[in-house]
Amino acid sequence: MKVAFIGLGIMGKPMAKNLIKAGYELSVYDQNEKSVEEVRAAGATACRSSIDTVSDADVIITMLPNSPQVKSVLLEDDRLADYIPKSAVYIDCSSINPIASREIAAALAEKGIEMLDAPVSGGEPKAIDGTLAFMVGGKPEVFEKYKNVLSAMGSSVVLCGDVGSGNVTKLCNQIIVAVNISALAEALQMGQMCGVEPMKIFEAIKGGLAGSTVMNAKAPMMMDQNFEPGFRIDLHIKDLNNVVDAAKTVDAPIPLTQQVLEMMKVLHHDGCGNCDHSALLRYYQKLTGEILHR
Repeated sequence: MKVAFIGLGIMGKPMAKNLIKAGYELSVYDQNEKSVEEVRAAGATACRSSIDTVSDADVIITMLPNSPQVKSVLLEDDRLADYIPKSAVYIDCSSINPIASREIAAALAEKGIEMLDAPVSGGEPKAIDGTLAFMVGGKPEVFEKYKNVLSAMGSSVVLCGDVGSGNVTKLCNQIIVAVNISALAEALQMGQMCGVEPMKIFEAIKGGLAGSTVMNAKAPMMMDQNFEPGFRIDLHIKDLNNVVDAAKTVDAPIPLTQQVLEMMKVLHHDGCGNCDHSALLRYYQKLTGEILHR
């Protein structure tokens, strides 16, 4: 099966490498020539444009920053929709507004092309080791046909409903992660200020009801003041802005999300936009003037 992969950023690059490891014939494109060369060295065919990647592909995958970039590649500047073979399927792994996913799917349907929206969760570490969680929207028969492609990059691949449902589910995921990280930072900061070592707090509660994958991943980073990005603040701001847009369309209340979004915006203006989202701790450290430690 021939796969075209467009978008070799912090997530796309390791995802593409895992497809190569799984034995797929891969053509790739990205504006970053260094990323393209790295994936080419791993066994992919490097292409000069997004159009060049799709001419004889069975599957076209995009992993791009947001809705405008996906629309640009598929429908506007590159007009990739005009070049995708009708026998192929388009899978968008970008985290975008579900409304945009449905607009793109409708435009492709007019050309006889099927689409899945399949955003991921897990960040760079899970993209590297191939254990991402895929949240997928699309027709069940299309999902079943191409599930193995996604399974080559992830350990969980779940169909959530029609096209757009994948990105709705991803937005739900991002709400939970953002609020969880902020609550963790708040709790560890308060605990330390009350005289208890953060590591003791972490060890005592991680096996109980408050324990979570978020806590296990982010608490050590916070205590080490290590904010090297697995998932950047700016990307989470993008996702929460999409949450706000989606919530408005159905009049859903999202007070906790709105609060964490404002905290992230403060960090962006403080120059932390490229830090890991565990840097929400810095919001509390700015308020208290106290640095968290182990």
